[in-house]
Amino acid sequence: MHHRTLSWCITCTLLLVLPNSTLGSDAPVRFTTDVVPVLTKLGCNSGGCHGKATGQNGFKLSLLGFEPELDYRAIVKEGRGRRISLAAPDRSLLLVKATNETPHGGGRRTDIDSEEYEVLRRWIATGVVAPSPNDPIVERIEVFPGEKVLGNEATQVLRVTAFLSDGTSRDVTRQAVYETNEPEIAAVESDGIVQTLDKPGLFSVMLRYGAQIATFHAAVPLQMTDQQRGRVSTKLDDLEGRLESPFDRLLIRQWRRLGITPSEPADDATFVRRASLDICGTLPTREEVEAYVADKRAEKRSKLIDRLLERPEYASYFTLKWADILQNRGSGYSTSKQRPGTALFAGWIRDSLAANKPYNRFVSEIITASGNQNENPPTVWYRQVRTQPDYVESVAQAFLGVRIQCAQCHHHPFDRWSQADYYGLAAVFARVGRKGGFADAEVPTNEVIYVKDKGQVIHPRNGKLMQPKALGGPEFDVSRFDDPRRKLARWMTASDNPFFARTFVNRMWAHFHGRGIIHPMDDARDSNPPTNPELLDALSAEFIASGYDIKHLIRVICGSYSYGLEAGPNEFNREDTQTFARFYAKRLPAEVLLDGISQVLDVPTKFAGGPGEFELGTRAIDLPDENVPVSFLDVFGRPARTSACECERVDAPSLAQALTLINSPEIQRKLTDDSGYAARLASNELAHVDNVKDIFLRLLGREPSSEEAKTAIDFLNSEEDRGDAYRSLLWSLLATNEFMFNK
Repeated sequence: MHHRTLSWCITCTLLLVLPNSTLGSDAPVRFTTDVVPVLTKLGCNSGGCHGKATGQNGFKLSLLGFEPELDYRAIVKEGRGRRISLAAPDRSLLLVKATNETPHGGGRRTDIDSEEYEVLRRWIATGVVAPSPNDPIVERIEVFPGEKVLGNEATQVLRVTAFLSDGTSRDVTRQAVYETNEPEIAAVESDGIVQTLDKPGLFSVMLRYGAQIATFHAAVPLQMTDQQRGRVSTKLDDLEGRLESPFDRLLIRQWRRLGITPSEPADDATFVRRASLDICGTLPTREEVEAYVADKRAEKRSKLIDRLLERPEYASYFTLKWADILQNRGSGYSTSKQRPGTALFAGWIRDSLAANKPYNRFVSEIITASGNQNENPPTVWYRQVRTQPDYVESVAQAFLGVRIQCAQCHHHPFDRWSQADYYGLAAVFARVGRKGGFADAEVPTNEVIYVKDKGQVIHPRNGKLMQPKALGGPEFDVSRFDDPRRKLARWMTASDNPFFARTFVNRMWAHFHGRGIIHPMDDARDSNPPTNPELLDALSAEFIASGYDIKHLIRVICGSYSYGLEAGPNEFNREDTQTFARFYAKRLPAEVLLDGISQVLDVPTKFAGGPGEFELGTRAIDLPDENVPVSFLDVFGRPARTSACECERVDAPSLAQALTLINSPEIQRKLTDDSGYAARLASNELAHVDNVKDIFLRLLGREPSSEEAKTAIDFLNSEEDRGDAYRSLLWSLLATNEFMFNK
């Protein structure tokens, strides 16, 4: 029997033994635990229907049913009670709309003979009983199985159990809502049947019942013959015997689970270019490439990483990264006097990174900053982060890896965070005070940040006074003499904090590998699990044990086996985008790309200072803020720094980028500058073969292949004007993916 047919037969058999109803015929129908989940299952309270902020056609429900009392009033009492017919339950507008018996903009949501219809009908027939504080609530849900290894085109039936506060439990498989995070790997039906497709990889299915979430995790190994499986096993056995790092062994374990073999190690020229760009945001020179390739020491990779970490470009490049995250923004204000503050903050970040300040101290000094920018530059963070939503969302996303924005208005639809969590964290900053600064500014510059004696946050729905509270942690016991921000900083940076170290480790892994172990890197939630949780836990423990040593973490990540792999795939990892079995190529950030062009053409960019100009030779990665007018940087994705999300930096290709490479006045200026590299090539007396070798080493960090050298030399010989020929060759190489990407 065909594998898929056999799986389907097993599925049908399992479904026959599962209960068809979660409610006995005599069981009371409760609004919160029975009716609301039905409305969620049918999509009635989704964000695209009656659950959106404005409702739909005069009927508004709370998003995903997180406020059952409001939903009860909307269904039973609003509209003069027209949605319910106690005398004739089947004629209730709630039911005839859902079955499309009466025209319904959302179409047919259920059928008369369905279980969902029967639950709603029984609730109406038994008197539309209102939710009561004494009703049991769903405390948690569990899914069985919790994880599984599945084949291609295989079927898995999930069973979901809800555990209630009265000690009872019930099967809610058919009432739960399901969503897969990797639809190209697996699909899930509304009744909890998971169907894998023909692509290998890792996937998860989020299950929701009421306000509770559970997650099913699965792996789909690459399908292969016994002979292929033997080759994979032999390769991984060999690696496991040679690699001693516990982090490498966790990578191998994941590859073994999925039947993947990693690509071959990258050559020395590729690695020195990769590491130089990732650590320093700077291309290696020809001399640096040739010296590294010629070095025969076994420890030359670790020596290279150590050297790069001590260069000033390391601190400059990661200052750029942190200035984005910390929103060190100079534009968008009604005054032009922001530059002194942004320059001071950027300088403080750069000095902290150069001195290898422990990460826990670095973050604490930002969150607890008081005074003014001249005395304490981290106070500039409070210039952009100044409102209740700014405090919560910036802290949560930048330092805890949590996107909590949804919880400002309602319970987070894909995570555990409630409005109480959101406003409890906001209360930590309720006493942040401001004074001074320039009066003509929309956002005052050089204002003094201090802690007020009083300040409060009120829950917008229930009017409750919120106490300062850690996200998912305890309330803080503070007096008027305490700074709640210090309590938050101590909680965040404690060794047992579930978010802090993991978020930074994942952020740095993503920086170097092109993708986080949790992806997106700042969106950690149960429904978006890490692809290798053991690896993330081990790296986090190492980071904490090192005393939050940032350079130590970079050494560990850059020294990993995965970081040193080729970008090209093999037959066993061609479709891998999750397990780091090959290096994931990434486009150079806008500032690094512009600096790279300046470096290889040996003509610096002139940056307007507003007023005046920056000193000639200033690099783009050294600019203090984004408010420096450079069209090239904007076209290639420089972020506006309006949020803490790294997603603001765009690396997707666009037509504007292609046109900029063709028509950029800045690139043309650098190519035609009389003192630049192109002019020296045109005027020197070296043979074309020597110049071509130098060009390739300078631009691409490697020697040309024999075919590339022949093509380039033939082109140069065919041109009458030596200068134009070399400018054209340089331009063509600058526009290649190999130059514009780190591979």
